[in-house]
Amino acid sequence: MGTKFVPKTLDYELSPYTGLTRESWLEAGKYMLEGIFQNIDDFEKPVIMPRKETEITYPHLKASKEVQQTQRTAEVFEGLTRSFFIAAPVMQNIPWLEICGYSMAEYYKNQVLRVCTKGDELYVGTYADQQEITGHADPFRAFQQTVETCALVICLWVSRKQIWDTYSQAEKDVIAEFLQGYAHENTVPQNWRLFNMLDMAFLHMEGYPIDRDIMRDHAQAILNYYAGDGWYRDGHSFDYYSCWAFNVYAPIWNLWYGYENEPYIARKFEEQSNKLMETYGDFFDRDGWTNMWGRSNIYRNAATSAFDGNMLLHKSTGNPGLARRISSGSLMQFLGREDFLYKGVPTLGFYGQFSPLVQGYSCAESPFWLGKAFLCLHLPANHPFWTAKENNGSWECLGEKEVKVTALDGPALCFSNHQANGETVLRTGKVVKQPGDEHGMWNYSKLCYNTKYPWESAPAVDVEAQQYVLKDKTTGQISKGNVTFWHGEKNGVLYRRQFFGYCLEKECHWIQAINLADFTVPCGVVRVDKLRLHRAPVSLTLGSYGFPDNGTEIEEKSCGSAKAILLKGRDALGNEKQLAMTIYDGWKDLKLLHSTGTNPDSEKSIVLYAETDREKQYGYEPYILISQVITKESHEDFTEEELFPIEKVEYADPEGCGGYGHVVVWMKGGSRKGIAFEGIEGKMML
Repeated sequence: MGTKFVPKTLDYELSPYTGLTRESWLEAGKYMLEGIFQNIDDFEKPVIMPRKETEITYPHLKASKEVQQTQRTAEVFEGLTRSFFIAAPVMQNIPWLEICGYSMAEYYKNQVLRVCTKGDELYVGTYADQQEITGHADPFRAFQQTVETCALVICLWVSRKQIWDTYSQAEKDVIAEFLQGYAHENTVPQNWRLFNMLDMAFLHMEGYPIDRDIMRDHAQAILNYYAGDGWYRDGHSFDYYSCWAFNVYAPIWNLWYGYENEPYIARKFEEQSNKLMETYGDFFDRDGWTNMWGRSNIYRNAATSAFDGNMLLHKSTGNPGLARRISSGSLMQFLGREDFLYKGVPTLGFYGQFSPLVQGYSCAESPFWLGKAFLCLHLPANHPFWTAKENNGSWECLGEKEVKVTALDGPALCFSNHQANGETVLRTGKVVKQPGDEHGMWNYSKLCYNTKYPWESAPAVDVEAQQYVLKDKTTGQISKGNVTFWHGEKNGVLYRRQFFGYCLEKECHWIQAINLADFTVPCGVVRVDKLRLHRAPVSLTLGSYGFPDNGTEIEEKSCGSAKAILLKGRDALGNEKQLAMTIYDGWKDLKLLHSTGTNPDSEKSIVLYAETDREKQYGYEPYILISQVITKESHEDFTEEELFPIEKVEYADPEGCGGYGHVVVWMKGGSRKGIAFEGIEGKMML
């Protein structure tokens, strides 16, 4: 366990929700830098941090010598540039900054020049050098260094007076020459294009030649990745890269190059950032917490950097008081935990070390990408981001039991703000993952993502948290929902379709699937899903969120044919938690599963799960599966109506199986929800 960050400077008049001010953020930056530099015992050594995990992350120990050489240089560069995200804005405000006896300006000035200087021990190689090392086997290969050159130029811009302006012209030329290849050569055709764009924009800004046609080609491609509602498609996915890449780098590009040289594209980038700001505040919960969703979760609160990106624009429309409130809340979500650091360095996890979310393109220094959140310190002290009074946006307007639902068809994201428990629940669509890609399914294919219940990896082969798992009883094959189509929200119900084991290489429209229909209640989500099976016999399970098990009270209740299991306990920090799952029609039983090492918040966890089966390949059996998961951040008991909110269910078909026609769910409060799957076939989106 490390030592959590405790801010010394607090001002609850300016910041009534968090108390954090600009000075608090500078303290947090120094706290992060002290953690880094306690591991560097010589001024000449690079930012190579203690490595707790060695099987997944790079440098990969079993790789060839050539690959290991490339990966070692990539790690040196990644450690330098990503830690620079934190150091640059802090030293911009404190030019004389010393950490662990080192002048930050002198250290980074020295290290930057060395990694760009051929023949130096720390030289990380130009793009051409990397191609030569790999033997030109793939002329279109991209290298990790391209990512880090973009971080480098941003930080040189932020700390211009402390570092860039102090180089001689000859030294600047060395750095510029190093950047040229990465700026102009091959890249990955998604958010990586922005790395090349900023490299070129920096060179252009400093008077070096660039290829404007390459710049324009990248920029038009980025513009065409835009899906609407402020979100960009990254590859075939939607995730936080839209926010910490597209919506940070595009505004910086506008400042450096776009406004002056590509006004049409710059105007569109500005409009799209402002569009994001219309709803992005509701993506976080009442405490400003970031949801664990999508790949690269080790970057944590970097998701808040989109607010800073918007504030850089000429015509920013973001809410500065809300932006700072969320940024500060998410900062403390992580820095306020003792398990956040390993030997002073952010773990390869969401909170503590958690290998199931780690990806092979990361190294021990990769989590410093969260340093993007500190770029807000580049905004001057008199900027509204720092002077506006904190506000909590939509949360200030919601009634005690009210839920605000935002459904965005462009990126296929539906997020609901639940005032009763302060949580934000995210439901996603337009998901395409390969069968067997468990990491991809955990990151993207969960039915719900909750800010207070980070996703749990598989506690058993046939049980997943917030996912259906289908088992073919004839073959024993296990299938999970790897592809999700989006229909959208209609009359308060969100419709999607999820396929089990969808094979991307061949036509498989007959594959096993389930039509999803869900709607919110004050403390959670009710599911009224419809099976769309091709073969039987099969068994099916559906898990709740993973519940941290640090001493848990377990209680079972029933109401008519409905059954509920309640969990009451605490998370790893001692905060009170409560979860209940209720099953209605279509389910045969509700059980619980104890697990170890599958929850990001706690070593031990519990997953409640419903189970049922289908014995006939063709037979008019119940199609509809009704369930509910609700949560509270307290031990105040759930009411009977919260646990069992459904008064009755009406089916249009006389057998009551839900095979066709409407399903009407009557709630005990007198409201009702009509579920109509017929017709969604005509608007299924990926």
